[in-house]
Amino acid sequence: MLFDSPIYLVFLAVAVLVYWRLSHRAQNIFLLIASYIFYGWWDWRFLGLMIASTTVDFFIAQRISPMAPTRNRKWWLGCSLVWNFAILGVFKYYDFFAGSLVGALDQLGIHNLPLPLIRIILPPGISFYTFEEVAYVVDVYQGKVQPASSYLNYALFISFFPHLIAGPIQRPNQLLPQIQNGRMFDAAQCFDGLMLIVSGLVRKCVIADNCALLANAAFGGQFGPSNFWVVLIGAYAFAWQVYGDFSGYSDIARGSAQLLGFRLTVNFRQPFLAHRLQDFWRRWHISLSTWLRDYLYIPLGGSAHGAWKTSRNLLVTMALAGLWHGANWTFVIFGAIQGVVLAVERYLFPAKTKSAILPRAQTPAGAFSRWGQRILTFNVLCVSLTFFRATSLRAAVNFLAGLCNFAWRTEYLSAFLMLGLFTLPLFFVDLFQEAGNQEYPFATAPYAIRTGFAVFSIVVLALFSGSNLNAFVYFQF
Repeated sequence: MLFDSPIYLVFLAVAVLVYWRLSHRAQNIFLLIASYIFYGWWDWRFLGLMIASTTVDFFIAQRISPMAPTRNRKWWLGCSLVWNFAILGVFKYYDFFAGSLVGALDQLGIHNLPLPLIRIILPPGISFYTFEEVAYVVDVYQGKVQPASSYLNYALFISFFPHLIAGPIQRPNQLLPQIQNGRMFDAAQCFDGLMLIVSGLVRKCVIADNCALLANAAFGGQFGPSNFWVVLIGAYAFAWQVYGDFSGYSDIARGSAQLLGFRLTVNFRQPFLAHRLQDFWRRWHISLSTWLRDYLYIPLGGSAHGAWKTSRNLLVTMALAGLWHGANWTFVIFGAIQGVVLAVERYLFPAKTKSAILPRAQTPAGAFSRWGQRILTFNVLCVSLTFFRATSLRAAVNFLAGLCNFAWRTEYLSAFLMLGLFTLPLFFVDLFQEAGNQEYPFATAPYAIRTGFAVFSIVVLALFSGSNLNAFVYFQF
């Protein structure tokens, strides 16, 4: 059930109408059933895996709380971590690692190894709900949150349908209290939710889907052999496709949750206005980047043990973040590039001297420097995203090799005009939201203005929606 499909809008409307007629406990029961229907829409067999994972972690959490009488709390924590990452490893990475091993042995002259290769279907959203379960058991173990008061509440925390497939990744202290406590209907919150849904649909169906047409053409060879201009078209189009796609999904998820009285965490804050890659990761997929910081980077040692170990921790964290995105070496390289650039940034701009190095943004020189840094950061990101988009390392290298060829063809002009048509509006929207610190355009304006903007957005949706064959990019993760 896709967020940009009519069936989801009908599902959401029915769910909201029924939900607000129920008592608190009945609301939770109803939402759990609705969430399982939503998840089982793709393949009901995946429900068993999610329910099993939910059940194991619920009962383990009861044993590892600092208030629990169990002595071997660390052993139970280890069982939960092994259980969760084993499930993720088997369903997401078994084929990848088995295939990589066979390929490596083949290069060494060891052929026809009888290694079973099983084509395993990736359950939707497994990376997201696994990370939520890991955060829950670790936080319970450390005493940061109390174990869920009931199995119903915890199961709803994991399966709540707005964030289930592609986040935002919710921490237990963010969502569990909202589930456990009663919720009151708030007309203003629901109106904001509807505005977020409209905003998300425009980002996905207009921006992302039309940019996908250009990105697919560039990476697929429809523009001819790779050259400097084809790389620009493909890399820029894909960057805006991913941004429009995933920020659109997050807006729809947050808007859907607000219609039900919940508030999910903000997942994007104008990431393409970041002046450094470190700033970018504070703005992009915030729920994942903060999860990686708290449950991987800091446990590895963070920045507490010198420059060399800090760089190592950054590289390991970002390489694993890349692997989290997909079972392919291209994702590992994408993450490794992020880690290397982050380490270089920390070396060039130490935290203690950052204010002395950066000119003041209020001055003309400072503004010019800040925009120069933004452009540089965006282009470094686009180079790394080439590996994210390519089907193989060889394909990525061959695509980037075209940067040395500046041959121009007339059809490139039409491609750049189309790229500008569908990216510049979002760019100016981001500038507007950055200046006003707003969640969506005109968020603080009177209702009449916001309603008019929503009507205008719906007209844009009707006239300029791209291909409906482009599923949300992050569904595969």
